[in-house]
Amino acid sequence: MRESAVQRHDRLLTLVREQGTARVTDLAARLGVSPVTVRRDVETLTRKGLVDRAHGSVSWPRPRTAGAAAGVGTAPVLGLLAPSATYYFADVIHGAHEAAARAGARLILRISDYRPEEDRARAEGLLAAGAEGLLIAPGWRGRADQAEHGDWIGELPVPAVLLERSVDPGGPLAGLDRVCSDHAHGVLLALRHLVGQGHAAPLLVARADSPTALAVRAGYDQALRALGLEWPHPVIDAPADRDPAGFERGVQALWTAVTSGRATAALVHNDVDAIQLVQRLAELGVRVPGDLAVVAYDDEVAALADTPLTAVAPPKREVGRLAAELLLERWGRSVRGGPADRAADGAEPAARRHLALLPRLRVRASCGAGAPPEESRTQG
Repeated sequence: MRESAVQRHDRLLTLVREQGTARVTDLAARLGVSPVTVRRDVETLTRKGLVDRAHGSVSWPRPRTAGAAAGVGTAPVLGLLAPSATYYFADVIHGAHEAAARAGARLILRISDYRPEEDRARAEGLLAAGAEGLLIAPGWRGRADQAEHGDWIGELPVPAVLLERSVDPGGPLAGLDRVCSDHAHGVLLALRHLVGQGHAAPLLVARADSPTALAVRAGYDQALRALGLEWPHPVIDAPADRDPAGFERGVQALWTAVTSGRATAALVHNDVDAIQLVQRLAELGVRVPGDLAVVAYDDEVAALADTPLTAVAPPKREVGRLAAELLLERWGRSVRGGPADRAADGAEPAARRHLALLPRLRVRASCGAGAPPEESRTQG
């Protein structure tokens, strides 16, 4: 099987770390690729701060002074394992990078591409590259992935913080620090807003192939009960990107519910599916917001739809920032001569933390609430 760029980057980093400094031509020979490919890889890794480049050679970066923020002689290196570097997780990564930079730390990144079976190898690559603490957003897609591909996280030799992932209560990962968005609260904001606009119980259109999607589904059930509403319709699965036939079935189910008068509002996860859903419904004669009020979930590109979509916005950048700050705190305690979970006064272990951050609702034109094309207000 052909080696991926990520795998080649891992091998390149290992060679540079072992040698300290290596010539581009020597690396090309060792990796079995052209010097042009190595130069391109080195440029990518240099932009990420993983190597230093000068006059045809590549060097392992020198440690930087952390200053008073870390209280030690060298800056920590933090590793971040994410399932993607785009869409939802781009902001999470940016938040973590900003927090690390403010503390004088380096952040290095590995991407699993939602392949949970590769998470452990990617984490080991981060440790081999010098990571002294890990921020981990496993590439889990379904409920079974945690049990099959998650136990190793609890055995790591460095402090770790889970990102945007909930875990089984009482399981081996339940005692880890974690920072995540409270998606149940986000769903409740959306449904409360739609009901407040005079709609009956909104339908839910949501895929079931990611932890966020599953959390939105669970939050929908909780929100209906909190608002005293009956289930209006089974959850509609309309994944536009991976199942065109399934997407069309979802469109037809929603079209039928609207044209029969059974539904006037829907919450759709995610933004991309929501935009494509609205476009397809328009082709079938269903207008947003005239016939159907729509709230999207994620707020990555919702504002760019023809009719800007009201959307639930998880605090993604804050999740990354707070997780990195928590990891730096754990790391600082460990290098000052004690366990990472030792309290500042040394009297007893510091409590682990599960931080749940509340999403906001950004109201736009797709709910018929009189909002201008640009965002009009937020609710938290």
